[in-house]
Amino acid sequence: MAQRGGNDRGGKEPQTPVDRQLEAKILELLATRAATSTICPSEAARAVGGDDWRRLMEPAREVARRLVDSGQVHITQGGSVVDPATAKGPIRIRKVR
Repeated sequence: MAQRGGNDRGGKEPQTPVDRQLEAKILELLATRAATSTICPSEAARAVGGDDWRRLMEPAREVARRLVDSGQVHITQGGSVVDPATAKGPIRIRKVR
């Protein structure tokens, strides 16, 4: 299993099968929403993890950061796009406009 770390963001491909599931779910959720809508990483974590979704919160945030790196999504806080490397607290994910 790939080691997770704060500086391990070089690759754009999902690291594990769960990462691939989270990425697919994030993109699926965004595809079903209006272009201006956002999702919470917890929505993907809940869909993939079921009752054990809380353990997937940080992996979901990591997947969102990789999607930012690949130019597919933005991470926002308070409606403004933020740098995912420095974002603290609750985040939202939206499609790149």
